[in-house]
Amino acid sequence: MTLDRPHGVSIRTVHDVAGLAAVTDYFSDVWQTPRSAPPYPAEVLHSLVHAGGAVHAAYDGTRLAGASVAVFGPDRDTYSLVAAADQGLGYAVKQAQRAWALDLGVRTMRWTFDPLVGRNARFNLAKLGAAGTEYLVDFYGPMADGVNDGDESDRLTVTWDLTAPGPSYETGDREAAPATHNGPDGETLARRDLADDHVWCRVPDDIVKLRAADPVLALRWRHAVREVFTEAFAQGFTATGMSRDGWYTLTRDDRKDSAV
Repeated sequence: MTLDRPHGVSIRTVHDVAGLAAVTDYFSDVWQTPRSAPPYPAEVLHSLVHAGGAVHAAYDGTRLAGASVAVFGPDRDTYSLVAAADQGLGYAVKQAQRAWALDLGVRTMRWTFDPLVGRNARFNLAKLGAAGTEYLVDFYGPMADGVNDGDESDRLTVTWDLTAPGPSYETGDREAAPATHNGPDGETLARRDLADDHVWCRVPDDIVKLRAADPVLALRWRHAVREVFTEAFAQGFTATGMSRDGWYTLTRDDRKDSAV
C-alpha cells in the first residue's frame, strides 16, 4: 500500500530496545511527564510488540517526530493504545497503522480520545472518517500528567472502518435547529433538529489551555458536554463529524444509512 507522507519523513515499525526507549521518551515529552515516569514504559512497549502488537515511529530525517502503538482487540479488530505526532505528521502515522492492520486482514480499529479536544475530534472524525461510538465517563480516573491533570478523564471511543473511502455523513442544518443546552460561557452549547436526526454540541476553543488557566471552568465544560453526549448516546446517536468552528455532529444510528 502506498502511503501519503511529507518529503523526508519515514515511518517504520520498531522492535529494538533503543528504538522503543526513544518512543517512550517521545511520549513523555508529549504528555509532559518526567522521562523517569513515562506514560508508556519501554518494557511495556517491548512486551506489546512481542505479543504481536506494533509500535510505529515516524522520523523526519533522523529525528523522531511521531509514534503510535496498536494491539489486537477481542473481536479480531485492532486497538490503537496511543498515537502522537508533530504537526502535519498525524495522518501519515495513522495511515501506517491502517496499512499494518489491513495487511493482517483486520477491517476495523478503535481508540479513545478526550472529546473536549476539538482538533483531535476533527482529525478523527472529519479527516480519517472514524465515528465516535461510545462515551466513557471518567474512563481513567484521575490523571497526573501535564496535559490532563486536574480534570476528569471522559473519553470518546472511535471506531474506524479501515476499508471505507472516508467521511460520508451529512451534517444537517445546525443553525435552523432549536437550542437545547447552554454552555458555561452562557452561549448555546447544543442544538437538536425537530426531525430528531441530528444533535450538535460545541466544545471550547482550546481545552488544554483552559484547563491550565482555569481548571474549575474547564471542569464545568466537561460536565456540560458530558450531559449532552450521554443523553444522545443513550438514545442511539453516534458522533459522526466535527466542524472547523468546534461543533460536533451526532447522528442517530438508524439514520446513518441515509447519509450522502
